[in-house]
Amino acid sequence: MAESTVTNIIRKVVFKAEPYIPQVPKPKKKIPLSTRLLWCGVALLIYMVMGQTPLFGATAPEFDFLQFARVIFASQQGTLVELGIGPIVTAGLLMQLLRGSEILRFDFKKPEERGIFQTATKLVTYVVIVAESIVYAAAVYGPGISEPYVLYVMIGQLMAASIIIMFLDELIQKGWGLGSGISLFIMAGVAQQILWSLFSPLPAGDGGTIGIIPYIGQSIMSGDISNILFRSNQLPSIFGLCLTAGVLLILVFTQGMKIEIPIVSTKYRGFSAVYPIKLMYVSNIPVILASALTANAVFIGQMFWANFNPRNNNAFMNIIGQFDPTSPSTPIGGIIYYITPPRGLDVAALDPARAVGYVLFMIGIVVVFGRLWVELGGLSPKSAAQNLLDADVQIPGFRRSNKPVEALLNKYIPSVTIIGSIILGALAGVSDVLGVFGSGIGILLMVDILINYYTQLVREQVEVVMPRLGALLGRK
Repeated sequence: MAESTVTNIIRKVVFKAEPYIPQVPKPKKKIPLSTRLLWCGVALLIYMVMGQTPLFGATAPEFDFLQFARVIFASQQGTLVELGIGPIVTAGLLMQLLRGSEILRFDFKKPEERGIFQTATKLVTYVVIVAESIVYAAAVYGPGISEPYVLYVMIGQLMAASIIIMFLDELIQKGWGLGSGISLFIMAGVAQQILWSLFSPLPAGDGGTIGIIPYIGQSIMSGDISNILFRSNQLPSIFGLCLTAGVLLILVFTQGMKIEIPIVSTKYRGFSAVYPIKLMYVSNIPVILASALTANAVFIGQMFWANFNPRNNNAFMNIIGQFDPTSPSTPIGGIIYYITPPRGLDVAALDPARAVGYVLFMIGIVVVFGRLWVELGGLSPKSAAQNLLDADVQIPGFRRSNKPVEALLNKYIPSVTIIGSIILGALAGVSDVLGVFGSGIGILLMVDILINYYTQLVREQVEVVMPRLGALLGRK
């Protein structure tokens, strides 16, 4: 009774608020692929410009609360994209959890129900934007601001920038662009970090350059190449470059592994194809959700520490997290210590238990979110069987009904969900600990996003010939 009451309240709120919520209209007709790619470029350019535009009134904070999550949130400290896609991901995570726990009940087979859920998610995103802007501005920049109006202006900047980012994502998802704005911004941020690690000519703390390529040239010219394999302070090195290349190869290899189930068309005689169930069936969504949840937990823990336990003398607060007072961004104890990665071999060697604990934590949480996403994202055997029937195809040797096809898919989908999630979690965790360029989670997300964009481009070509089959391929 309580569950249906909550859902009905959401419906009433959405019904009353929807006329006043700004929306990006859907295109009235199918937009050519070249135009959609152009819109993607425009949205990305706006985002990148915002990422280089400093916040008015921002001072150098004592430490970066979101340092460990900048890649996932596609954010830049001290700029208009300070919060990045964080509010959008957090609101989406909250709504998916509420739906997964059946506190909210919506039938996504009905377009109107799906629309209500999407509008409700947008309302929650507005609430999260307001809350995160106020809390972040007050906690991070507030202590260094003398004039109250400057703080209010900063909060307004964070809110406005986050709303613009939300509309850019909506613009792409509504069909003006291709794919997802969130994925596009993450991919660009990771690529930028990798290029920076490779080619940055700026000086580093060890007397060389930050970028490994200029550093190698500098070392060869000076006749001292003893330090190019490993570098201290988590600076890019040959080891990191080789590790990054190795992770990329593993990801590309595993992304190509799949189980192929033969299908035939019931509409086009003589047409046959395969229905692929990839080893990485869960895609990158569980990693994003797990990282967002962890990032928010660490962010809250840092704020509690800064305000209530700056000297690490509160026994209860120490269980949540302890930080080094001389370097407040460095955790030294508590739960937060074990759910943040010890980046670099030198740091991991000081406490191997933490490194192992972090990798196991990443595997566990990605598996949990992987299973949850398969059920919530319409990827379960039941949903996949229905999708096949809706696409006017069937599996040879099986009756054209849900139960036999669902039973066949049930042999593979739960297994690849668990195995794929373990691989994703292990790669993300180990890469973060060993220090790949762009972070382990960032590399993982970038490769998956690039492959998804390639799949979408293929689907665009298929849809020209067979629209129903193109839509089916687009779900994988």
